[in-house]
Amino acid sequence: MASITIRNLDDEVKELLRRLAAENDRSMEEQARVMIRAAVEGQLGSAGRIDQIEQTLRELASARGLATPVVAGKIMPRGLSGKRILLIIGGGIAAYKALDLIRRLRERGAAVRVLMTSAAQEFITTLSAGALSADHVFTELFDRQNEHDVGHIRLSREADLLVVAPATADLMAKLANGHANDLASTVLIATDKPVLIAPAMNPRMWAHPATRRNRATLQKDGVTFVGPAKGEMAESNEAGEGRMAEPLEIVAAIEALLDVGPKPLSGRKIIVTSGPTHEPIDPVRYIANRSSGKQGHAIAAALARLGADVHLVSGPVGIADPAGVKTIHVERAQEMRDAVEQLLPADAAVFVAAVADWRTENSAGEKIKKVAGEGPPVLRMVENPDILAGVGHHSQRPGLVIGFAAETRDLLRNAEAKLKKKGADLIVANDVSQGSGVGSSGVMGGDRNRVRIVSKAGVEEWPEMSKDDVAARLAALIAERLKTIVV
Repeated sequence: MASITIRNLDDEVKELLRRLAAENDRSMEEQARVMIRAAVEGQLGSAGRIDQIEQTLRELASARGLATPVVAGKIMPRGLSGKRILLIIGGGIAAYKALDLIRRLRERGAAVRVLMTSAAQEFITTLSAGALSADHVFTELFDRQNEHDVGHIRLSREADLLVVAPATADLMAKLANGHANDLASTVLIATDKPVLIAPAMNPRMWAHPATRRNRATLQKDGVTFVGPAKGEMAESNEAGEGRMAEPLEIVAAIEALLDVGPKPLSGRKIIVTSGPTHEPIDPVRYIANRSSGKQGHAIAAALARLGADVHLVSGPVGIADPAGVKTIHVERAQEMRDAVEQLLPADAAVFVAAVADWRTENSAGEKIKKVAGEGPPVLRMVENPDILAGVGHHSQRPGLVIGFAAETRDLLRNAEAKLKKKGADLIVANDVSQGSGVGSSGVMGGDRNRVRIVSKAGVEEWPEMSKDDVAARLAALIAERLKTIVV
């Protein structure tokens, strides 16, 4: 019955069902069964009619921030909605990251099929990959059930993109030299679709001339690479280039490869600031805040997907630079101010960074030590530059200036005051208090947000949603506003 219900839902509702199921770690069929069961028990009103289930699903999705954003009367589809990804998981300790990659892809609306090599099964189980993908996991080339209709050809053609993560030196060598002696290599040779590879191996294996030759061959053949990154290896005392790219980096690369949508911001230069600033007290200690940079980085990535030439000025964060974005890394507020001003002129500027309001007048050159019998040292504080106000009143002011207001009380009053004082066109206001009720861990450092858009025209409230969805919706709003602005 669940499959019949799903077939009769319209495409938009199917997408909402897929995303609600992913959030609840269920398959679409199981999510449908849960909703039908609720209908039978009277929780949905009418006894399980498809139209009633559709309406309830829309309400649930909207309340939880899963609904497809609508801007200026147009539906803004999620980046990977309806896309089909075949994920080939190679053997290696980095295989555990592939599980998170599946989850991230499904969060964005993609359908994920998983193919695992025999070596991959030594590190993670098919049960785990199947539970997360809500689909059968393919492992064997000579599988009677799957190969009765030439399953390896079907797998290679039904996907929009093939992703190999982690890609071992062995898998790269097979593909570069045309070997096809197992399911993974056969599918890769048989495909006519784009291939994205995320290598993961020991630094010496990555640096070996054979691996370098194979990479060059694959790139010449049209294969796209993401990573590897530099860092500590799983092996003791091993470090260097060879770490698999993080799941969100791979997702960004996938979105870039499959992005065939309109580019309303093509030719527009946009500045974005993100993250905290660190104001040194001495070489060891600093003044900072809890900003993770997740919202600012997501906005930069969303603007880049719409074709903008994005320049991100980022404070110290623990997340990867967004794909397709030019990133400048800074530490202090003064450095961020200088970097922003050097990037002017621009069409728009979005100030998401949580810049420290104060810094010490003179930071110590050596670590400040405790002295027995003496109290704590006195820190003389001075005000940091107001970057938003500086650009809002600058002679080279961008045509659209957007600021963020993270408040713990009097949210709208403070946001409206900031709008007037800073010379901004819009203020994105969010409640970052402990009792905001946003997500499980709050806004700062979390993955979800609930914002209000404050302008001279009034206040527009957006429902709670993921920070990626806030970014996509804000990017669409910026594109709409810039249509009427000539810089």
